Amino acid sequence: MGTRVKMKTLLRSSDDKTVRILRRVLSDLEIAVEHCSSSEAAIRKITRERFEAVVVDCPAVDEARSLLRSLKSSPGNSRAIAIVLVESAVGMRGGFEIGAHFVLHKPLSSERAKASFRAVRALMKRERRRQLRVTVQVAVECRGFGSGVTYRAKTLDLCEGGMAIQFPGPIPKEKSLRFLLDLPGMDRRFEVEGEWAWEGHREQAGVRFKNVPEEQREVLRQWLNSQLPEPEQDDPPVSCVLTDLSPGGCYLKTISPFPHGTRVSLAMVTSTLKVQATGIVRVAHPEFGMGLEFVQTTPRQHDEVRRMIETLRANGDKSPELHVKPEGLESSPTENVEGQAAGTEDPLVDLFRYKAQIPVETFLQQMREQRQTGDR
Repeated sequence: MGTRVKMKTLLRSSDDKTVRILRRVLSDLEIAVEHCSSSEAAIRKITRERFEAVVVDCPAVDEARSLLRSLKSSPGNSRAIAIVLVESAVGMRGGFEIGAHFVLHKPLSSERAKASFRAVRALMKRERRRQLRVTVQVAVECRGFGSGVTYRAKTLDLCEGGMAIQFPGPIPKEKSLRFLLDLPGMDRRFEVEGEWAWEGHREQAGVRFKNVPEEQREVLRQWLNSQLPEPEQDDPPVSCVLTDLSPGGCYLKTISPFPHGTRVSLAMVTSTLKVQATGIVRVAHPEFGMGLEFVQTTPRQHDEVRRMIETLRANGDKSPELHVKPEGLESSPTENVEGQAAGTEDPLVDLFRYKAQIPVETFLQQMREQRQTGDR
């Protein structure tokens, strides 16, 4: 059995009290902390080490923005979760504008920090699993969407989000292809849509998977887990209570919301059935809740959302408990759901998208007013 490497968080803060609280909280959550009292030292760390998350506590907004810009441009840390601690004068809007996935207000308490970082830890685990590459060489059949031409290649390595492959000749010019491969020891073929993430020398290229159906995602996860000497267990799902629902999204009350931009799996289990759907966190209110926009880019996803909504509405005022687990971060905290327009005809989703950064009390008041309007 291999020794599991502990997850690491970089903490940039010159506030001794904040440092003490976060060291204690993150230690309890089995997360190692690398502390830097200056942004210059933090940037040097980012260029030399890998971190699952970075916590930025800078009084100067421009300094915090510069640090997060360095984080996103670092090849090894571009997908690290960015958490920004802000004073009330900066607010949530200021934290998100400089590139944060999650914004926490100061002064920070141990209880608030633990509730927030419990969800962050679950996401850190998922992101680490998604990026873990397994070296494997198997034949790949590549089919061009536009031309229908079939190409042959072989894998070099594979992870949840994509793979590196090698062609016997020039790399196809088609931007989007369907890839089919037989994973060793699995009785089901893995089939997925993908696009080029990079092109290297010697006919090598990187593939980024797109619109992976849940059943294919599960096939890949099972195979990747079977290749690990000591598979890391995901954290239990976060329990939530539904407060608001529309055809495009829902608001869930929970003390441990996931960061903005997290892709999540939402499940409701009853004695007779299990329904689930996929969503993107569009608004996160620490210690209170989060707003999800449903992903409905494929017929299957649309049907999952329809079944979820029908089941939730059938429960009436019972406020069923839902379980939410992270699938990973979107490429950017501000990007839209793939294939959907920037604007919608869904007032709840538009509230999530365009009012996510207003004060929590104001947001909740607007959501209540919208709920009352919809009930008329």
